[in-house]
Amino acid sequence: MSAIVNFNLDLSKIPSDKIVKGKKGNYVNLTMSINDETRYGNNTSVSLSQTKEERDAKANKAYIGNGQVVWVHENGITKADKEEAAEAITVDAVDENDLPF
Repeated sequence: MSAIVNFNLDLSKIPSDKIVKGKKGNYVNLTMSINDETRYGNNTSVSLSQTKEERDAKANKAYIGNGQVVWVHENGITKADKEEAAEAITVDAVDENDLPF
């Protein structure tokens, strides 16, 4: 279950304070919206991701691009769920006298 989306980004609309410097490069957090309706042949939009505070304050989104869905698997798109962290396994202390060797 998947889709392919082509989109264009206007890099000049990305403020430098939204660029995150990581160990392996520079990153920007983006949000893509897919709509049922099309406008000018596009049905997706890309904006800078908002913080919880920006969403709560109803701040305007900074749109930096748009695009179109060009292929969708016959079963549609599945929501990506966050994988659970592996549980830590605790090992009880072992009495060395109980070992078989």
